[in-house]
Amino acid sequence: MKITCKAAAGLLALAVSSAIHGAVVPAEQQNSPWYSDGQSKLDHKLDTNNKFKAKNVILFVGDGMGISTLTAARILKGQMAGHTGEEGYLSFETFPHTALVKTYNVDAQTPDSAGTMTAMMSGLKTDVGVIGVDEDIERGNCATVAGNELTTALELAEIKGLSTGIISTARITHATPAAVYAKSADRNWEDDGDMSDAAKAAGCKDIADQLVNFEHNLEQRFRGVDVDGLEVVMGGGRRSFLPKDAAFNSNDAVSAVEGDRTDGRDLTAEWQALYPNGVYVTDQSGFDAIDANSTKQVFALFNESHMQYEADRANDVAGEPSIAQMTTKAIDILDNNDQGFFLMVESGRIDHGHHAGSAYNALTDAIALADAVEAAVANTNPDETLILVTADHSHVFTVAGYPKRGNPILGKVISVGSDTPVLAADGMPYTTVGYNNGNGYHDLGTATDADLSYNEAIASGRADLSAVDTTRSGFHQEALVPLGDETHAGEDITLHATGPGSQLVQGTIEQSVVFHLIEQALDLIQE
Repeated sequence: MKITCKAAAGLLALAVSSAIHGAVVPAEQQNSPWYSDGQSKLDHKLDTNNKFKAKNVILFVGDGMGISTLTAARILKGQMAGHTGEEGYLSFETFPHTALVKTYNVDAQTPDSAGTMTAMMSGLKTDVGVIGVDEDIERGNCATVAGNELTTALELAEIKGLSTGIISTARITHATPAAVYAKSADRNWEDDGDMSDAAKAAGCKDIADQLVNFEHNLEQRFRGVDVDGLEVVMGGGRRSFLPKDAAFNSNDAVSAVEGDRTDGRDLTAEWQALYPNGVYVTDQSGFDAIDANSTKQVFALFNESHMQYEADRANDVAGEPSIAQMTTKAIDILDNNDQGFFLMVESGRIDHGHHAGSAYNALTDAIALADAVEAAVANTNPDETLILVTADHSHVFTVAGYPKRGNPILGKVISVGSDTPVLAADGMPYTTVGYNNGNGYHDLGTATDADLSYNEAIASGRADLSAVDTTRSGFHQEALVPLGDETHAGEDITLHATGPGSQLVQGTIEQSVVFHLIEQALDLIQE
């Protein structure tokens, strides 16, 4: 039978109409949770408002949080709650808009955090190991900084009159948070003790000094600008702000001499002199005492070096808040400004867990970041706040083998229809998650501090895991290539977004586009 074009079009229209009314798609298919879940997600995207301008922007950065980390973290989160795990989502994975992000640096195929965060904060890519400067810089050469400084989204927010904040579970002078506010020829210049005499003589300032004097430095760079400084700074890294003198040790110092500064300056005291109405805190009790309604500025340094891993946080000497608690407190302070705010929150220890070869620590810190994002969503107006969640780079972390559904993500591979681990060609079992390179297998029992693996010799080759509980917190996965620590990887990472302007997050983008998304939402560059 010959069918005319008109008749074919009519049949197609009928088929579409029937499908819409459920005649073509069987009821049992439509009633499947897979089907209904997919439809509800599409409906949510269609209902998302079409606003492009935001009052507030919060940028979450999971340092080292690649796609394999997201997959494994969501499974672990579900399994910790008694589910099979694969069907779940981290909080931000339900956001309506997602893009892939290319992470390379100007001079490197596999990047570091200094170059990647500079791209996100300043709108252009730069070299490995430099902070807040363009690619014309020569790493370690102070003389090349002048004229190559970049302006960050946070600085533009300050100039516009917004409140600003920085949170990190790493040292607040570490590469990722430093790229928000500092200009440095070397990411390692965290305090003056890290700098060469030549660099200091040439007039370069260490990163800690730049943080404390952020307001003054910004006003000097842009004459006629009057800003009020950072409202919120929370993280680790007290050592770069204190003199190398035991008399300046804090209440939870773990070293005989906590400070690293060789110039004798106490930058915490200098900050308090600059902001007499501000609050400087070092522990959980000090944090809890902060009145968010009346506090103008907060400077919180919770640890000598990095803050604790989330799994190890209860072991902190004087106590320290979670990343979710810091995020909530920061929002409560920053939203006192009717003009809005910009906040950057870094979960720095995801990266450190991977470097130490501990999937457990990396994944539990990724879950903690998801909790912080959930707290931000709960404490902001979705019509006013653009929330972006991304990473700076990934790691050589893999999810492999053919484990059955619901198999412990940190466990040994057990295939469908079996109750015993699959054996490799060498006759030994292997784990689902592992590393391409790194320090290798260590069984530290129930230890919750991943960094303890650095006290062990590098493990090369395979280990017999038959009698080892690989799901325990102290287990460190095997690595193919033996190295002192595991390395970054070069593949794309994700960007998740919700709120005004989030609909621009789509496709595959350069990492520098993140800056432009923030700028567009907040109208930071005035014509």
